[in-house]
Amino acid sequence: MHRRSLPLSALRAFEAAARLGSFKAAAEELAVTPTAVSHQIRGLEQQLGAPLFSRQVRRVVLTEPGMQLYPVLRDGFDAFQASLERLAQARQRPQVVISATNAFTARWLLPRMADFRARLPGIDLQLQASDDPVDLRSSAVDIAIRYGRGPYPGLAVEALFTDDFAPVANPRLGVRSTDDLARWPLIYFAWRRPRPENPTWERWFAEAGMRELAPAGTLRFSDEGHAIQAAIAGQGIALVSQAMVAEELACGNLHQPFGPGIAGHTYHLAISDERAPSPSTQAAMAWLRSQAASLRG
Repeated sequence: MHRRSLPLSALRAFEAAARLGSFKAAAEELAVTPTAVSHQIRGLEQQLGAPLFSRQVRRVVLTEPGMQLYPVLRDGFDAFQASLERLAQARQRPQVVISATNAFTARWLLPRMADFRARLPGIDLQLQASDDPVDLRSSAVDIAIRYGRGPYPGLAVEALFTDDFAPVANPRLGVRSTDDLARWPLIYFAWRRPRPENPTWERWFAEAGMRELAPAGTLRFSDEGHAIQAAIAGQGIALVSQAMVAEELACGNLHQPFGPGIAGHTYHLAISDERAPSPSTQAAMAWLRSQAASLRG
């Protein structure tokens, strides 16, 4: 029997009658007539080629085939009900969806999730990581983190923090001064929009007052997070956001051997200007502000 041909209505009628011991009681539970229940069960019996009930005065008793079928259906319907109740309860909890770049989600938001749960235990947070900007006016996203200078038409925007970029390396490499820049590969990642103000190695050398050296090689990535992972793995020296590697700097997986640091762009908190934020969204926005303030501090 194919799943698409399962007699679901008849199976439901059988389960109710077996559980309640009565076609009439089953009919009341299912909001149909006893005749309808009897007809559905009789059709199921004909399909199986075996009686499922012994019909007695004012009650029905399961036959041997009926006793084999009943617990399977009972457990199945119980599982359906439990799953639906869990889903309904989950949807009753307020949920906030935050969209951010892959690197910001992985390197800045995820390490702070324990703090979010501790401060806002009644709100479920959904993170949507993508380097493509989402349209807040036509999506289910509540908050977006935008990185750059703007403008951002159609959005209500406020600055969270501006990051700094500086050279970092795994301490095992023994990088101590700018002389070591020629001993190890330089790690690059591609900016989606090339601009002179982007914090690149070329700009860093200019602001450091140095001519670009011929390094021992280069590693190039399309994603900032991959560039950071390469630096942690000791593959070279990376010029990356200090905010994105704060945890690695604190625990010693990376160190900043020398300066200068150069200014990056600004992370902005953005919401649609066409709908008012819900109380849960406002609470999540306040949490983001507090996290940014502690970073600045």
